[in-house]
Amino acid sequence: MHCPFCRHPDSRVIDSRTSDDGLSIRRRRQCPECGGRFSTTETASLMVIKRSGVLESFSREKVISGVRKACQGRPVTEADLAVLAQKVEEVIRQTGVSQLDTNEIGLAILGPLRELDEVAFLRFASVYQEFDSLEDFERAIGDLRADHTASAENHPDAVKADSADG
Repeated sequence: MHCPFCRHPDSRVIDSRTSDDGLSIRRRRQCPECGGRFSTTETASLMVIKRSGVLESFSREKVISGVRKACQGRPVTEADLAVLAQKVEEVIRQTGVSQLDTNEIGLAILGPLRELDEVAFLRFASVYQEFDSLEDFERAIGDLRADHTASAENHPDAVKADSADG
C-alpha cells in the first residue's frame, strides 16, 4: 500500500477492525518513511459477468433498481429493498466465488423477493424466468399455494387462528 503523503511503497498496519456488516475490514496504517497515518478499507471483490461477456463490479444498487420495477405499486419500502439487496449479496458471497453471471444473481434474488412480496416475486420471475404462457403463471402460483399449505401444516397455531376468523 503506497503512502498517500509521500508515495513510499510500503506501510505498516497498526490496527484492523471488521465492519458492522462483516463484509469489509478497516485498517489503520502508518508510513515507515514519513510517519503519516491513514486508513484503508478492504473488501473482497465480486465481479459480475454480463450476458455480453463484459465484467463489472457487483452493485447492490443494480439489484435494487431491478427489483424496484417488480415492486411498483406494492407495499414495499426502500428500506425493504436495501435489506433484500444485502441478503442477495450475502447469499452470493457465501458461495465463495469471485465471479458470477447475471443468471446466478437472478436466482439469488428470487428467494428473498418471494419472502418479501409474492406479487413482486411473480412479476420478477415472469420476466427473469421468461414465462411464455398462462400455464407458467399457474405453475408458479401453484408452487406458492403449496408452500402456504405446507407452512400452515407445520404451524398448527396459524391454522387455528385462521379458522377462528372464519
